[in-house]
Amino acid sequence: MRTFQVGVDIGGTFTDCVVIGSDGKMVAAKSPSTPPNFAQGMINAMTVAAEKLDLSFEEFCPHISVLTHGTTVGTNALIQRRGAKVGLITTKGHEDVIHIMRGSRGVTSRDINKVVHFPESQKPDPIIPKRYIRGVSERMDCNGAVVVELNERQVEEAIDSLVKTGVEAIAVCLLWSFKDPRHEQRIAEMVRARAPDVFVTCSYEIAPKWGEYERTTATALNAYIGPVTSRYLRLLDSQLRAAGYKQPLQITQCGGGSISVQRAIEAPLLTLDSGPVSGVTGSQFLGQRIGCPNIITTDMGGTSFDVGIVHSGQPAYSFVSNVAQYEYFIPKVDIQAIGSGGGSIARVDPVTKTLRVGPESAGADPGPACWGKGNTEPTVTDADVVMGYIDPDNFLGGRITLDKDASVRAVQGVADALGMGLMETAAGIAKIAEFKMADIIRKTTVEKGFDPRDFSLFAFGGAGPVHAGVFARELGVKKVLIPLNRVASTWCAFGAATADILHIHEHVEIQSSPFTAKALNDIFRALADKAHAAMTDDGISKSKRSLTFSIDMRHRGQINEVEVSLMEIFGKQARVTAANLADILQAFYARYEAIYGKGSSYGDARLEMVTFRVRARAATQPLSLPKATRLQKKPAADAVTGARKVYWSDLGKAIRTTVMDGGRLRPGNQVAGPVIVETTETTIVVQPHQTLSVDAWGNFELNF
Repeated sequence: MRTFQVGVDIGGTFTDCVVIGSDGKMVAAKSPSTPPNFAQGMINAMTVAAEKLDLSFEEFCPHISVLTHGTTVGTNALIQRRGAKVGLITTKGHEDVIHIMRGSRGVTSRDINKVVHFPESQKPDPIIPKRYIRGVSERMDCNGAVVVELNERQVEEAIDSLVKTGVEAIAVCLLWSFKDPRHEQRIAEMVRARAPDVFVTCSYEIAPKWGEYERTTATALNAYIGPVTSRYLRLLDSQLRAAGYKQPLQITQCGGGSISVQRAIEAPLLTLDSGPVSGVTGSQFLGQRIGCPNIITTDMGGTSFDVGIVHSGQPAYSFVSNVAQYEYFIPKVDIQAIGSGGGSIARVDPVTKTLRVGPESAGADPGPACWGKGNTEPTVTDADVVMGYIDPDNFLGGRITLDKDASVRAVQGVADALGMGLMETAAGIAKIAEFKMADIIRKTTVEKGFDPRDFSLFAFGGAGPVHAGVFARELGVKKVLIPLNRVASTWCAFGAATADILHIHEHVEIQSSPFTAKALNDIFRALADKAHAAMTDDGISKSKRSLTFSIDMRHRGQINEVEVSLMEIFGKQARVTAANLADILQAFYARYEAIYGKGSSYGDARLEMVTFRVRARAATQPLSLPKATRLQKKPAADAVTGARKVYWSDLGKAIRTTVMDGGRLRPGNQVAGPVIVETTETTIVVQPHQTLSVDAWGNFELNF
């Protein structure tokens, strides 16, 4: 009997499932998300995938070798402010850290309106109100030495008083605890003894770095989403086991790769943004196999547009994140997102009479007007239906019939307000969304020191291939790739299915130049021991483990740090020597100048190493992608399924356009635009003067 690797990703509009069989067969399935009970949507998507394999859900589950799940439960709890009631125990005198925040109040340069009108911006509603914060006497110094012993009587009083207020979780964050966590560990022991039903989390486990505000925020957020996430994961795990799934459930994490369900229950903060990160993971996997090291990943779903970068085969990372204006420390694959998806709502500003698209979204319920669930405002998807990009009778392979008349009425309302024609308005809605996407991609690449013209662009998600031909052309990228044919619309689920198990460990300790190999090796040895211990807990044999190291470095006196990967410098020895120490410094100068400009570094200045990091990976089952050896340029006659009128803004008119079945296109096939290529899960719009080809692996390539 075949076994299966399964990846599931829950989005705001659809839940995606990808199944990879031991025989190499791959199937993809989509099912509408089911808020607030997202587990049902996951089971529905798995059931649809099982049916494509001629199996029932109950027959399917016992033969799953690994199931990796991208969960949005924690993200939704934060966005909707439906997390737990949280108490905080911290060092006496530092109770107001989370309320003071930073001077920016969490306003980033992405939100231009708040930057321009900063005096009007406000602090967010507190994750932990002041009445749920307790200070206790204790103190570590910056070297980890105990200055004031922990006052356990005060801790007992703090725990008891917080429990009386009805808190469901307690966050513990003490000054300098990442240098010596014994006081935090003791408080956690006392919480578990006195209130065993209360979720407890400590800062040294979540964010072992200095920066009291960001570390406190990370701990508070982890406690805030902890109870709801742990309940969801435990329930889902039990449901899957009851259905016959026998292996440990894996959960995708924001650093790339996956963690065990038990680790996700302890540290649910690691699951935030893990869905979009899976798209980067899948792109990295495919890029390594087809020889494409530089990739811009673009995921356009129903709610958002997410952008990531893979450079020289490795994802770009960030180490400070922002959610609901709260900044916190966490190592994660860098994903930039804007509210520009298929469900983004188009409106006319009543004052300026200008057209705006997003960031508000119709979501999964009620969805675009064409879904027939009561929404009367036009969305990007409605514009696509009006222009003829999307066939209302063949949406998701015909599983859902769209109401084109509803889309026309919705877009016409905006057209009347603007004094424009129906088609011109629909094209304008799409164009605004596409140019917003090009803008966020340009900013994301340039801010990392990259030129988008040096990259290939991967377009996936249900709506990505519809619009990629326009926003990619604006960027001047080498080519656009819609990965693995029918799997493109469920690409984040594919990334989950192929994800490695990953643990990231960090150690903060400032080392100033001149550096010594012994001091650095001692730190890396301790990090490696932590990584191996975590892998042992997961039951992973040493032969399957691989460790990679990096250092965050800066010029002395600066605050901005640059991550320097030691993968190529270390090679297999994973040890600092007098010889490769100079290579580490040169790698820092090169990366610094790539970001800040040639000549911006100063070789005579002293340097500092601040954060040391290890990424411990264990590969899941190997997956081979079949490559065709015979390529045929001309498509088969049955690939053409018909024609319909499509409005092309470049031509300024609607013309009768060929429609093709993407499932019938074979490696080597080439078609010239304008043409519409449909698969069961998405639509590829080939603009005039563009060509579409199928490579040897079955990827669609758009060329300009």
